[in-house]
Amino acid sequence: MQKPQARHTTAPFPQFAAPPGEGAPQADHPAAGGTVVECGWGRLIFAQTFSAHEDLATALRAERRGDRDIAFYVAEPQILLAVAPQALFLDPSHCLRLDLARGTPVPEAALPFRIRPVQGSADIRAVNAIYGAHGMVQLPDDFHRIGQGDTVTLLVAEDRTTAEILGAVMGVDHVAAFDDPEGGSSLWSLAVAPQAPHGRMGEYLVRAVADRFRGLGRRFLDLTVMQGNAEAMALYEKLGFRRVPVFSVKCKNSINERLYAGTVPGEGLNPYGRLIVDEASRRGIHTEIIDAEAGFFKLSYGGRSVRCRESLSEFTSAVAMSICDDKRVTHRIVAAAGVVVPEQISADPPEAAADFLRRVGKVVVKPARGEQGRGVAVGITTEAQLVTACEQARQICAEVIVEHCVEGEDLRIVVIDYQVVAAALRRPPRVVGDGHSSIGDLIARQSRRRAAATGGESTIPVDAETRACLAEAGVTLDDVLPRGVELVVRRAANLHTGGTIHDVTDRLHPALAQAAIAAARAIDIPVTGIDLIVRAPEAPDYVFIEANERPGLANHEPQPTAERFIDLLFPLSVRPASDSDSAPSVV
Repeated sequence: MQKPQARHTTAPFPQFAAPPGEGAPQADHPAAGGTVVECGWGRLIFAQTFSAHEDLATALRAERRGDRDIAFYVAEPQILLAVAPQALFLDPSHCLRLDLARGTPVPEAALPFRIRPVQGSADIRAVNAIYGAHGMVQLPDDFHRIGQGDTVTLLVAEDRTTAEILGAVMGVDHVAAFDDPEGGSSLWSLAVAPQAPHGRMGEYLVRAVADRFRGLGRRFLDLTVMQGNAEAMALYEKLGFRRVPVFSVKCKNSINERLYAGTVPGEGLNPYGRLIVDEASRRGIHTEIIDAEAGFFKLSYGGRSVRCRESLSEFTSAVAMSICDDKRVTHRIVAAAGVVVPEQISADPPEAAADFLRRVGKVVVKPARGEQGRGVAVGITTEAQLVTACEQARQICAEVIVEHCVEGEDLRIVVIDYQVVAAALRRPPRVVGDGHSSIGDLIARQSRRRAAATGGESTIPVDAETRACLAEAGVTLDDVLPRGVELVVRRAANLHTGGTIHDVTDRLHPALAQAAIAAARAIDIPVTGIDLIVRAPEAPDYVFIEANERPGLANHEPQPTAERFIDLLFPLSVRPASDSDSAPSVV
């Protein structure tokens, strides 16, 4: 397939669409005549429109702090790199191309979500939440005004039932950009929300962009995939994309470091440890990995060294850890501080636990010691369920507790240095029927999506709790769920067992924040995840459930959890000048 040839243009570049009287950014034409398109996450620099490598290098080196510029279609990358070898590097990505002469339109009416152009600031906030969850550069707040012109299009996937934005993708029209004689287009910044319940959403977003440019008469759609991303390569090859010899060049910076330096300080850590180490690295804090598999590392700066296990540091005392470790002790300590707690008893003797169940009607059974939701059973209403749940919990810890099950939403509040940094609702895992797949298959697919979205930290176990939840709904793993029907497959909302997280920091009622801080102070723990059951995040009603001494900070991006954690450990360290210091996705 023919590769786009170098081309110099001096024609005026068409502006992005904007309401009359508003100064919409437009494509930038440097003096040398090269074409540069503003994409919100950075600039897409069309290398074939530059007449000299020196001019292209100059354009790349003008990258703004926090942006991630890409020079695309670099015909002679070795010469460009020789111009500025200390500043530039060859992006280790594959370019894939879809021939738009073939293809069928997306059957949108049959999908549980609709794909449409972004429409307003609320859409941009939702897109930025998705990008933040993936560590991608976020878009300007007013991108809905500047990103719907002839050149750049941002599409979103909206759930038909909840109206929640669950995915986004950007398309760039090369003909509108520089009258491309090849008739090309490209796709950028594809991302799907980690909590998305629907399968194949990324595929349909790609197909929607292809449909748009096919309708405009474009000849091909290009995109790039990072070397080693076998899952993405398999998806695009299934859609008909084929590899082409096209190269990209980027600037060397802190976020791109892993692409050109081979290894970075957080290599081998899970997402929870890597998020913290990446923030430390941006501040010039030295990292020593102690045990990557277990998440142990040491941070050093200005004569101080602090050992950590993810968000658990030496600043958390052994006493505070002991309080969090035993849910019975936690319950007593926070209750004494005036925090509202549910009624709780020991599962032994069994007769007392059965009497408690009959009195309160519905209970939660959990190991007195344990984490990540293991052994927890929610919504127990019969004595037979109670016996089974206690047996399961005893496999985790010999001592089991029974609590009054309070109805409401599961809320996690992250408290760092006795200030609320993030809050999110945690919801149980669910699947959505497609009319032909078994519930077991739907769970397996959703589990794979959750694992991919969390670096393998979240999966849906098919265990006694899952089977009991399905039995309560009157179905089994072999049953076929009708199209569009949603089914909760576990009662507990723990992220490690497939639950999803939904940021509500901006909506948090002050009474809930105060309760979380009071619990943290009672335990005397500087970093904690406080779990509450609430009627709604905007309402003051709550019941305390437990405190986690090692909360997963990566679950709350784009809230500044890692930044505040490093602030606590090294208050004299200098924060990066940009709050948006992460790389855009270019798949």
